[in-house]
Amino acid sequence: MGQTIVQYNGGMAFVGKVASGHDVHMDAGESVGGADSAPRPVEILLSSLGGCTGMDVVSVLRKMKTEPESLRIEIQDERAAEYPKVITKIHLIYKVEGEVPEENLIKAIELSLGKYCPIANTLGGVSEITYEYSVGAG
Repeated sequence: MGQTIVQYNGGMAFVGKVASGHDVHMDAGESVGGADSAPRPVEILLSSLGGCTGMDVVSVLRKMKTEPESLRIEIQDERAAEYPKVITKIHLIYKVEGEVPEENLIKAIELSLGKYCPIANTLGGVSEITYEYSVGAG
């Protein structure tokens, strides 16, 4: 089991010390008492989703010998109006450059979202997750 420790640093700033030893800084906007010095926790969560599925997609495509020249994942989210304002919808837009066959990309994305990415599979219990993609020549 991993362990993450989150330490309050005054104002609305927190630093998470994650199991790998790295620090994750978080803060809130000035309107709620923060200094706007770091990303918000939900922003980090969505970035983590992008990193998790992105690593899966690259790994699967690499095994298929069709590694992309570049991969960009844009993430759009919708949240409930009332507290706790859960994320109700997440739409991922995978933008790939390089000689990647469309069927390989689809397979890689679907394996990530359906099997490999623990963040997508955790969030998928609460949020509707959809995706689209584009492949450019690079």
